[in-house]
Amino acid sequence: MKIAQISPYSWDAPGGVQAHIRQLTKRLRGRGHEVLILAPGEHPGFDPPGVKIVGRPFHIRANGAVARICFSKSSKRIVQETLDEFAPDLVHAHDPLVTSTSRWATTRTTAPVVATFHSYFAADSLAGRFFTALAPFGYSIWRRLAQRIAVSEAARESVCMRMGYDPIRIVPNGTDVHVFERATPAKLPKGRTMLFVGRLEPRKGFPVAVRAFARLAQQYSDLQLIVVGEGVEREAVEVLPHALRSRVHLLGRVSDHVLPTYYAAADVFVAPALGSESFGIVLVEAMAAGLPIVASDIAGYREVVRDGREALLVRSGDPSALASAVQQLFENPDQARAMAKAGRVRAQRYDWDTILTALEEIYSEALGSPRRRAAELARA
Repeated sequence: MKIAQISPYSWDAPGGVQAHIRQLTKRLRGRGHEVLILAPGEHPGFDPPGVKIVGRPFHIRANGAVARICFSKSSKRIVQETLDEFAPDLVHAHDPLVTSTSRWATTRTTAPVVATFHSYFAADSLAGRFFTALAPFGYSIWRRLAQRIAVSEAARESVCMRMGYDPIRIVPNGTDVHVFERATPAKLPKGRTMLFVGRLEPRKGFPVAVRAFARLAQQYSDLQLIVVGEGVEREAVEVLPHALRSRVHLLGRVSDHVLPTYYAAADVFVAPALGSESFGIVLVEAMAAGLPIVASDIAGYREVVRDGREALLVRSGDPSALASAVQQLFENPDQARAMAKAGRVRAQRYDWDTILTALEEIYSEALGSPRRRAAELARA
């Protein structure tokens, strides 16, 4: 099968959607499919293998993050020409309601389109109200789709409350579970370790983790905070006294090959996101690695982990609550081990073999859809 995977977000930027497409494409190719990725990027004309960069992205602040999307006229033309040349059997557009590459691909192909909705917009947030106001401009895109997927119930409700309750499947993001299970621990400073993984942008709550660490560090003189990720909130550590600042290890972005080693070496994983999370792939990675988790009690996270079983869920934006939960795990090692064991079991449902089988079934249904047959007649 010839499949076009479409990202609306810059291929150069870190992000869950790009990581999902990258890993999905690798596995589809492993099963014999021919796959081409279309995405914006900072360097048009310099295409990575198997990727077509269709235009330079603009940086737009939205939903507590920076979206790097492309909506130029020249990008639309390149998308059209690339799809015409590649002639895919199926287009998989990610977040096609975003005014960027996925939207253009959806409107410029005769192939059936499968769409995955990755985002969550709370109804009462500024971004959510903006999405609601713009929803009517997306109805033609919504109706064009042969199959619809959401990565979680939160993502499904977020899009359906605005676009209508047409059928939409839940297929979560996948993870290389065995890679995290078998990783060799990285060499970290001796002592207790809290691990944070994610972009250092407002919605991820990194300053909350820093303030929680400051509280705990007074009690645990060996406590270290390991931070994997980069972003504007890196400066949150500057509020710490120098003695504590030296116990925060800012590693920046690390490769997919190295990342599992930090999970394997840590004692507790913290995910203090403030909201707007539709899923939580970092929670799956932590569970696969056998880490007990302390995370914010928000919609997308509650679907991945269960309070008191794989994680302790605490009020978002509350450093004291985060610190107390981490302390509970430090002081109750039997509970921490039980949560880690439960997490390893639960992580299996997100293994790529399971996810890919579900996606291939949806692809097959899309190829047999009335839209597919109509497109074939139009080309005849």
